Amino acid sequence: MSHYLRAGKKKSVAIVGAGPGGLATAMLLAQRGFRVQVFEKQDVIGGRNAEVRLGEYRFDLGPTFLMMKFLLDELFTEGGRRSSDYLQFRKLDPMYALSFPDKTMLARSHPDAMKAEIEMHFPGEGASLDRFLKRESLRFKKLYPCLQRPYGTLASMISPTLLAAAPHIAAGRSLYSVLGDYFRSDELRLAFTFQSKYLGMSPWDCPGLFTMIPYTEHAHGVYHVMGGLSRISHALAEVSRQEDAAIHTSAPVARVLLDGRRAIGVELANGEKVHCDDVIINADFGHAMATLFDEKSLGRYEPSRLRKRKFSCSTFMMYLGLDRTYDAEHHTIVFARNYKRNIEEITHGRASFEDMSIYIRNSCATDPSGAPPGHSALYILVPVANNTSRIDWQERKQELRDYVLRTLRERTPYGDVTPHIQRELIVTPEDWERKYSVFLGATFNMAHSWKQMLYLRPHNEFEAFSNCYLVGGGTHPGSGLPTIFESARISANLICQKYEIPHPATKPLELAHA
Repeated sequence: MSHYLRAGKKKSVAIVGAGPGGLATAMLLAQRGFRVQVFEKQDVIGGRNAEVRLGEYRFDLGPTFLMMKFLLDELFTEGGRRSSDYLQFRKLDPMYALSFPDKTMLARSHPDAMKAEIEMHFPGEGASLDRFLKRESLRFKKLYPCLQRPYGTLASMISPTLLAAAPHIAAGRSLYSVLGDYFRSDELRLAFTFQSKYLGMSPWDCPGLFTMIPYTEHAHGVYHVMGGLSRISHALAEVSRQEDAAIHTSAPVARVLLDGRRAIGVELANGEKVHCDDVIINADFGHAMATLFDEKSLGRYEPSRLRKRKFSCSTFMMYLGLDRTYDAEHHTIVFARNYKRNIEEITHGRASFEDMSIYIRNSCATDPSGAPPGHSALYILVPVANNTSRIDWQERKQELRDYVLRTLRERTPYGDVTPHIQRELIVTPEDWERKYSVFLGATFNMAHSWKQMLYLRPHNEFEAFSNCYLVGGGTHPGSGLPTIFESARISANLICQKYEIPHPATKPLELAHA
């Protein structure tokens, strides 16, 4: 064991939720000598990074690929381990197929191959990739260190790191606008801006600084984890247990115990009270505010006030076990014929299902473990409005299911999959809220608008109560696996600093992925 606390009583931590953020925090703190207990209300770990099993078919519930693998590697390295001893990674090339109404372009991981692909479909624009990679490399190097720091005070907003990054934030510009600096074609811009869906936002609204997302895809690649992305949560849990952390499933937390404004533990649904020095909340932020605290104690984070904030879109999910295989890419994005109108309808909560964008993962193209031999496990995601839209999903889900199957038949290599469906699960925004405890069904959490980032996002050291910390998509730096892992490291480091416990320094970016 690689404990930092060698003498005296160990500090104790209770973590609410065994999602990837909670498990990464558990691993880091257990390695540093804390007594860690994780409480997960589901009977499996992983949160939105859990596994879905339909008979012999296996799916990831949420995230389906890994960006910025170097960050996950670094978390394992801090404890003297290697991620490759726990997980098998496969770099994807092509990263995905992009299906426009009149063409399909492959997004390649090697710049020369990507330039050739662009030139084939958008003549005269291939050379622009070099400018994109060169300029966005500088933006990434300046901005990413800002996401590795906490912003718990106003003074933190004038840190040297943030001030140095200020000229690169593309203030007042959208992601779509910034991509116009490189590419003329609207469709080609979409090929580098659709990634804003990882934040649950429109590329026309998403702040331009998030150009770092398509940049890091093309600069560092995207990875599949053999066995599914859910294996990441299991690997984090395995190391945590090796370091004596206790992970309790089927153990819902009813409330956070308070002494005045100080968190002193948690009370489980069965009435058991667990006292500790610090509480870490990895539950969905809005759901946690609505269930774990007395509403009167929350101030600006009262659920009624939270509902007035801007939240991400939701997702309509289909998990299909099929009795045949398909010659299709690992990832495919089928763009709506009028992408901008589709995004605007989602943003404004409209329930028009006549022209939607669809994401499909055919994991068995890379990893046959997801289905029996000769079978496939298709994961299908459709961005839709969150539950502020008041869409009646019991009434409308069949309509959207029919649209998805028709789109597969008419616009993808899959053709008519209906006769081959052996197993099927649909998850609607209503299901996200009721079954998976996602506030408003907003699967990408609070929107990443200018007014909800850095100091203006709920703080890693939660400002409402002392001895209480947040990890996950609802706090800084935001949603997505890499930033959730970063939130875990930030909160773990803040706790260590409070107790003057040494911990590894965050590596400079150029060393992290060297």
